[in-house]
Amino acid sequence: MKKKFKCEIDCANCAAKVEDAIKKVEGVKDASVNFLTQKFMLEADEDIYEEVLKKAIEAGKKAEDEFEVVL
Repeated sequence: MKKKFKCEIDCANCAAKVEDAIKKVEGVKDASVNFLTQKFMLEADEDIYEEVLKKAIEAGKKAEDEFEVVL
């Protein structure tokens, strides 16, 4: 399952840091954080999607405090 969310991120470098951190989360198949469009995409198995999403957002916030996702 792949979903896109609106997010807030301050710069392209921050987006890259957050994306790298999220891709390391167990269960994440793919992820992207786009500074220009302020979009966050997460791909994970449907049966564990909500759990992986929560962990991905936590990892993103650890990498960059300003990272916010609108659910």
